Amino acid sequence: MATFILIPGAGGAAWYWHRVVPGLRQRGHEAIAVDLPAGDDSAGLQEYADTVVNAAGQRKDLVVVAQSMGGLTAPLVCSRLPVSRLVLVNAMIPAPGETGQDWWTNTGQDQARRECDLREGRSPDGPFDPLVYFFHDVPEDITKEAMAGEPPQSGTPFAQPWPLDVWPDVPTEVLSSREDRLFPVEFQIRTAQHRLGVTPKTLPGGHLVALSQPEALTAALER
Repeated sequence: MATFILIPGAGGAAWYWHRVVPGLRQRGHEAIAVDLPAGDDSAGLQEYADTVVNAAGQRKDLVVVAQSMGGLTAPLVCSRLPVSRLVLVNAMIPAPGETGQDWWTNTGQDQARRECDLREGRSPDGPFDPLVYFFHDVPEDITKEAMAGEPPQSGTPFAQPWPLDVWPDVPTEVLSSREDRLFPVEFQIRTAQHRLGVTPKTLPGGHLVALSQPEALTAALER
């Protein structure tokens, strides 16, 4: 059975995966959710990668899974760990030398989000509301828990150029949620095809699919 290394998105909280870890373990896998140093302004992409490598230890046959911003970190560990598969879940897909700050404009994310908002009857010009873009399909009790302990996210890793020259030579899969309002599914498909030559598999749920659709995500990860 595989060992799943689960990398969270912005905020870096391993808690994000708490509804997926039990399902993977029940299926006989090992599952390790990683806490990243998201609140530390001295920690950049290298420190995030170091944290993942340390969490994996000497384990073999790793499946590295990255949510959202975790897509900046996950490929960096592939040359340092025995990774058999890399899975991106509603994730940023960086290009060599591109900063996380530039990614939003370079990929056209903002325009894609605006078009999604207008199509679904939301105003794209108001203040960003995490309840609208992140938690619209997450159970109320899980949302309350998440909002009560929402961790900070330093801008340091977003300001750093992505350091790899090429995408790692590891089989890469992309999972995209059909109701994602932050990274609309058609945007994710276009970006994955353009940058990786990979067509995503689609899942139900929004951006935080591990909280809203843990069973569907667990099944997709095992496949």
